[in-house]
Amino acid sequence: MTPCSDCLEPVTMTTDSTLLNSEMEIEQQEDLYQQLLAQSLGNMQTANPDSKVIRPQPGICVKTTSEAGKKKIFVNICQSNLVPPPPEISKEKLLDLLQLEDPSGYRVPMSLGEPHTELDNNSQGCTAYDVVINQEFFQKCQKDSLFQQFVIMVSLEGLENKYNIELSREWKVLKNRKFLGSVSEQNIRTKSKPVIQELQPQENSTSEAKRPEFTLFVEPPSGVPEYLIAEINLPGVLSSRALVLDIGEDRLVLTARPSLYFLDIFHPFLVDQETSVAQFNSSTQILTITLPVVSS
Repeated sequence: MTPCSDCLEPVTMTTDSTLLNSEMEIEQQEDLYQQLLAQSLGNMQTANPDSKVIRPQPGICVKTTSEAGKKKIFVNICQSNLVPPPPEISKEKLLDLLQLEDPSGYRVPMSLGEPHTELDNNSQGCTAYDVVINQEFFQKCQKDSLFQQFVIMVSLEGLENKYNIELSREWKVLKNRKFLGSVSEQNIRTKSKPVIQELQPQENSTSEAKRPEFTLFVEPPSGVPEYLIAEINLPGVLSSRALVLDIGEDRLVLTARPSLYFLDIFHPFLVDQETSVAQFNSSTQILTITLPVVSS
């Protein structure tokens, strides 16, 4: 059914940041979000002083497959300075350690997130996992390929042990992609354990904002994609004036005020930010975003 033109509210986006609202509104929304986050964090840490809520930063995206069915698996290795660092170790000692039959004497604190379904660059469904490690240790891994290979190996083993799966050791670190899917907050323990730390992720946001339901699809459905289209359901939103939208080359961030919804996703395409178009249907309360694909 074609929606009536009177119900459609075109969204004007600037070419610099493609925002729906002014910078002042964004700053006010950010201040409100930080206040809610700080309040929620304080309540959570009072109830459980041995845990913290973190919002990790993207790091690298590793592509591999499951041994059963050879399905695509993506592992997002993220970073946060709130995750405890592993003990200091030199490259020489790490080499010696890797030659042992059981190198588990060196433990890396990490958070192993729940699996989530995403779209790959062929618009096919795939599974992604989020792993969070200490930020300084992540930077060290970025500078040394041996440490990077080690942390990837440890991440795969951790996911295998937690979810009883088998992952191929033939992996590939994706270029120009730091994350696949959406960045989620996680609740981590802050006390060290005598094993590889598994820090439980938090499913719900600490603020009042909810993650809206959304659909991503490409046009045309087959062949080389020309457009990535996002349809986001926003029940309770009455006008586009309540929306703050930021479109990056491979990222989409949406906030619906006041603290109704928050969505932060990475998608498998590079898009043209300046020619992207967003339109909110106040009748169906659906935001449609059309993103011209530059490359995948």
